[in-house]
Amino acid sequence: MTRRDFSINDVHLALDGELAADDRAEFERWLDAHPDMKAVSARFERDRTALAAALAPVVQEPVPTRLTHLASGKARPRRLPSLLRNVAAAVVIFVAGGVAGYFAATLGPFAGKQAADQFAEKAIDAYVVYAADPAHAVEVGASDQHYLEGWLSKRTGLKLVVPDLSAEGFELLGGRILPVGKNAAALLVYRDKAGNQLSIYMTGDGETKAKGIYEPADGGPTAIYWLDDDYGCAIVGSMPREQLREVARKAWRQMVESGVTGKGTS
Repeated sequence: MTRRDFSINDVHLALDGELAADDRAEFERWLDAHPDMKAVSARFERDRTALAAALAPVVQEPVPTRLTHLASGKARPRRLPSLLRNVAAAVVIFVAGGVAGYFAATLGPFAGKQAADQFAEKAIDAYVVYAADPAHAVEVGASDQHYLEGWLSKRTGLKLVVPDLSAEGFELLGGRILPVGKNAAALLVYRDKAGNQLSIYMTGDGETKAKGIYEPADGGPTAIYWLDDDYGCAIVGSMPREQLREVARKAWRQMVESGVTGKGTS
């Protein structure tokens, strides 16, 4: 039997009960072998449970009399009541497995009390997806760093400088663009000789000032982040916390000295 390669898409299929029964046992073994992806799966499951609980009171309400014609085959109304439309939209997103992204979009780009956590979780999710797929970790390789910096800067609206982390044992693999709301985020990917991966996630979206360390309660990679109005940066890795702090400090120093913090400067 040929071993199947799983991805983040299979995590969503499994949570939705749509993963083929024949693949389930192998998928569980894959999760056990990839603790970062297992942590993402657990976080998605918590989000689904929270959404289901939030919608439960509405779902359990009896169907209003004015809507029973939908079941009896009578003419459909031109517009559904706003509450029904909102619930329907939420259920569609819930079934699709995009709960975490939905909450972030509903709250606006990193708005509110949980802005820093939302930003850190997005950075961790990006790290996990591409750490699990090293063959496709980047879109543009590190062979032309000047082009890479210009491309990422143009797409994000930031003046981005690629930090040199070779002294810390990390070689730049390259970078890629990721969606964040209606805008773009830049992801730089590094790897050391032992195969440990490090990523730097940067975006021009943000409406708050914060900095700190985000460690998921269920384990997995750690994010060290900075948010400053229209700039956000998170450095993510699965290495010991003090080592990650030291690497993050040196990367951040290089970016600050190069004037990376500031939108529209590219």
